Amino acid sequence: MAIVYVLAHFDDEYCALPLIRQRVAQGLDQRFLYVADYADPQLARTRHAETRALLRQVGVDPANAVHVGAGSGVMDGSVHRGLATAFAALNAAVESIGPVERFACTAWEGGHMDHDMCAMMTTLLAQARGGVPIDQISLYNGKGLSGPFFHGGWPLPENGPVTRPRLTAADWAQWMADVRFFPSQTKTWLGLWPAMFWTYAARGGFGYQQLDPARIARRPHAGSLFYERMFRTPYDEVRAAADAFRAQARA
Repeated sequence: MAIVYVLAHFDDEYCALPLIRQRVAQGLDQRFLYVADYADPQLARTRHAETRALLRQVGVDPANAVHVGAGSGVMDGSVHRGLATAFAALNAAVESIGPVERFACTAWEGGHMDHDMCAMMTTLLAQARGGVPIDQISLYNGKGLSGPFFHGGWPLPENGPVTRPRLTAADWAQWMADVRFFPSQTKTWLGLWPAMFWTYAARGGFGYQQLDPARIARRPHAGSLFYERMFRTPYDEVRAAADAFRAQARA
């Protein structure tokens, strides 16, 4: 049985590396599905290759990183506008993998609308397979902050208890150094990387949470969401798209 990661963008897996490494050590079959398409095919190929190089170094077969969104037209930053297409590609990929032991996904946290849509679609994939458990990994969110400020790798209290794997000093050093696998995204990681590791140092280390499907029906947190402020995408727009698709999926 496989553990399937539902991720929006290449490099999202970086924020789950301690969990991925733990599962490599346990000999578990891990698969990675990436939803967003890119307007520049060369950029997509470059980013896919970067992710595969990282996973190879960690001990995962790079062929297990599949760009299900390639050529779909469900563009980076607009996954909520193409949910039917994205979900069909995800579901077909999961069917081809076979039995699923667990899912993992980007957290429902209001940081990026594509991340939240991956969380929403994962709940549907899990429910269709008898309620398979889901791990959610925080990338970033803006709870309690304003403007361009955000928390990196900070699990929202609203998402429930946090599981914190024990990491050695060598584990931390390796994880911190592994950001080198994403040269095409240097600008992004110059901001996110220090924010993540500041959070881990200040708040008890890396942690992940279980995703309760009921959470998807609620706003990620009170106040303005990071993606509303930075990507100018209203929560109401994302909410309406998610609710319409969920109703369609249930029907």
